[in-house]
Amino acid sequence: MAFLLRTPSMFCPKKHFYYNNNNNCSHYRWGVFGAKALSSQPMVHSVSMEYKSYNKQVRRPKYDCLLFDLDDTLYPVTSGLATVCCNNIEDFMVHKLGVDRNLASELGYLLYKNYGTVLAGLKAIGYDIDTEEYFRVVHQRLPYAKLKPDPVLRSLLLSLPIRKVIFTNADKVHAVKVLSCLGLKDCFEDIICYETLNLINNRTVSDGEDDIQLSTTLTGGGKFFDIISHFSQPNASASLLPKTPVVCKPCQHAIEKALKIGNIDPQRTLFFEDSVRNIQSGKLVGLDTVLVGTSKRIEGADYVLRSIHNIRDALPELWLA
Repeated sequence: MAFLLRTPSMFCPKKHFYYNNNNNCSHYRWGVFGAKALSSQPMVHSVSMEYKSYNKQVRRPKYDCLLFDLDDTLYPVTSGLATVCCNNIEDFMVHKLGVDRNLASELGYLLYKNYGTVLAGLKAIGYDIDTEEYFRVVHQRLPYAKLKPDPVLRSLLLSLPIRKVIFTNADKVHAVKVLSCLGLKDCFEDIICYETLNLINNRTVSDGEDDIQLSTTLTGGGKFFDIISHFSQPNASASLLPKTPVVCKPCQHAIEKALKIGNIDPQRTLFFEDSVRNIQSGKLVGLDTVLVGTSKRIEGADYVLRSIHNIRDALPELWLA
């Protein structure tokens, strides 16, 4: 099918026009004695170029979810909440569980190091703890007043055109209180917390192994695995520790479970954390990672932020979505 792409005016000699016949484009020039052919070549359709340009404009952004840790990530560790929290945990162990005050600090450190949280460790070594009471004692006396509204971070988060979710080992009451103090409660779509991951069978050992020999040196009462004596032995191995019923970071299973519950695709999610081991576990399950609170790059961290306020400077592409 042939058609004229441009019709010259009889009053405007030497005008150029193109004649298309079966996808061949011929170039003519009008002169005094008629049209003179200048060239003939296959026609290049602009539709293809326009489609490519349009496709580029609507290309899907790299991330469709931003997953944020809470404590010491959305606010600086200098707030002092972490120190008070550690003291409250030691008080709980001494006054509620009968742990020797002289052993409380070392016990807390070993449990946190090997289980992710002290609560997870206490349940692993044999303590039957009322979880709600534990969180009430540990968090109720925190100096929340030190956390002030953060309008800068609020503006940054609200300007991000991407789904945002909190992922914390803490309980929901604490998470909501922290977010409220910071003025960020409405910046996040969901909160994945202790209750989210530990709703069912939270007294069942996580991988079915519960045949560890218990000892009695931490208190004068029942039988508990003595983790302090265990690690005082030469060549002590963490693989011989009793398993915890608690699902929490940095366990890869906990992160995978959180992603499943939150309907979050790890390949399209950016994970913000202040904990190096949580960052490394997140990387192993396929998350892109941002270590917050340092400018030193470590293995497993795709990005580092001295402060969460630097997010726009370090990751401007997030706003291009």
